[in-house]
Amino acid sequence: MSNNKEKLFSEFKAPTRQEWLDKIEKDLKGADFNKRLVWRTNEGFNVQPFYLKEDVEKLKTPESLPGEFPFVRGNKKNSNEWYVRQEIEATDAKEANAKALDILNRGVDSLSFHIHGKDISKEFVETLLQGIECEIVELNFNTCKRSTLELAEILKAYFEQKGYDKKKITGSFDWDPMEKMLRKGNDLTAVLPIAKNLVEAMKEYPNFRTVAVNAVSLNNSGAYIVQELGYALAWGNEYMNQLVEAGIDADTAANNIKFNLGISENFFMEMAKFRAARMLWAEIVKQYAPKEDASCMMCVNAETSKYNMTLFDSYVNLLRSQTEAMSAALAGVHSIQVTPFDAVYETPNEFSERIARNQQLLLKEESHFDKVVDPGAGSYFIEELTTSLANEGWKIFLNIEENGGFLEAIKKGTVQDDINATNQKRHDAAAKRKEFILGTNQFPNFTEKSEGKLPRECKCGCGNKEEKAFKTIETTRLAADFEDLRIKVENSKKVPTAFMLTIGNLAMRQARAQFSCNFLACAGYKVMDNLGFKTVEEGVDAALKAGADIVVLCSSDDEYAEYAVPAFKYLDNRAMFVVAGAPACMEELKAAGIENFVHVKCNVLETLKEYNEKLGI
Repeated sequence: MSNNKEKLFSEFKAPTRQEWLDKIEKDLKGADFNKRLVWRTNEGFNVQPFYLKEDVEKLKTPESLPGEFPFVRGNKKNSNEWYVRQEIEATDAKEANAKALDILNRGVDSLSFHIHGKDISKEFVETLLQGIECEIVELNFNTCKRSTLELAEILKAYFEQKGYDKKKITGSFDWDPMEKMLRKGNDLTAVLPIAKNLVEAMKEYPNFRTVAVNAVSLNNSGAYIVQELGYALAWGNEYMNQLVEAGIDADTAANNIKFNLGISENFFMEMAKFRAARMLWAEIVKQYAPKEDASCMMCVNAETSKYNMTLFDSYVNLLRSQTEAMSAALAGVHSIQVTPFDAVYETPNEFSERIARNQQLLLKEESHFDKVVDPGAGSYFIEELTTSLANEGWKIFLNIEENGGFLEAIKKGTVQDDINATNQKRHDAAAKRKEFILGTNQFPNFTEKSEGKLPRECKCGCGNKEEKAFKTIETTRLAADFEDLRIKVENSKKVPTAFMLTIGNLAMRQARAQFSCNFLACAGYKVMDNLGFKTVEEGVDAALKAGADIVVLCSSDDEYAEYAVPAFKYLDNRAMFVVAGAPACMEELKAAGIENFVHVKCNVLETLKEYNEKLGI
């Protein structure tokens, strides 16, 4: 059989790089190769349209096996199993316990309890964990950073009282003061020494991690993938260094750090990010001379992003989070938490939480993503992305370290300024539709209403009211500006009607009418398309009869010189007049008094704001 295979494949000669390039050049018919086919990523490197075996042979990433240092191919050798995690707001211990027991029977095996610091007590914990077999369920806890040590002592006493095997207790504390410094601007440097006490309190529980790196906050603030990667490494190293300097040995320190990373919509890039993160973290920990290579493993909980979620057309969030969960699962992570599709505008309900759970269960039970270790290994594309991200992420890490470390960077505002600049850049790109948000700034649902939905604001429940000591990262979702605009229009006395006056060249008028409808519907305007009119007068009359507030002339560039001015004059300011496109005769049209044009180079958001102002909204 093997001889037959060898004979079969020997008949096919692999094309050389030059042969590929010659074929591509021919197909491009003179177009620039670099401009048309080379992808310049936001991460600072280029991606080629094809890779060959010889490219991968130069890389280090394929050299190790799964479960081997530097763990680029995953921490496990025999499976790709991960925990299905769900968060529970534990304001009432009995209700939270009932919910936990219910979802444990519905596919969840990792619980994340958010407990207010004021509620922590022996009785609260006993009620919360009643009936939960703690040896077979991962337990994660998030509470006030100043109250976490108290919770640790209560939990430890509870586990001992129940007689649990300490090696079988798996879980974590979401203890990360530096995240709050980034997000809230509070000075929590005085809280940082608690890390040593937390580690010592749980030292007999080798699979319970006490210190978190919540780089998911950067993801939810619009950070590029390479920024999240580089800063997460510096963040983790800051905690690692502090623990070691406090007298904790390197193995124990590393085994107490857990990374909570976000997952953005860039499918293959996210797969590569997690692979690169494991590789780089292993190299960082190795410098502390741990006794075991296993201590160099990065433990990652992956959370689907909130940054790209939308209030309008919210079911599209399911598509976003599904591909995000897929990329994390294929990359090999410890656990995954899928954000319910309605989380940006309401407290997730039973339905949305069930769907979020099932999104992971589909990947496990029907797609068997948990069976194959590192399925992306050997892919020329993914191996190249892994190496490129590692190189760029490492530059950020080194820059932070050379300037005093992550804590110092927070105090100086370096991290905040960098992330906020990216966030602003992405919002500007979304405003110009250089970055698409399906259902929001591109292909909006024309008839959808908010129905009272408003964006949720995150509120910290710890009760601390410290003055801001540092700059903060902004967490405005990418779609927020368009959503605010659309809700404002919806709440106005009258939603404007935009009428497409289609005339002339059939193909061009249809294309421009479709473009204009999508453009104006981004603000929630009512749009009316038409089959076409014989004269502009007929079109204007029909528009006014339909109660149009905006009349959009849709035709070809050549025909605008004929139709635009007569249509504008005949309309005579009885409605706003817009020309769809940027014709060569634009300056002549402007000289005739026409001032509104919609085209691909427009800043959609600013144009719609301007129209709102003209319409008195």
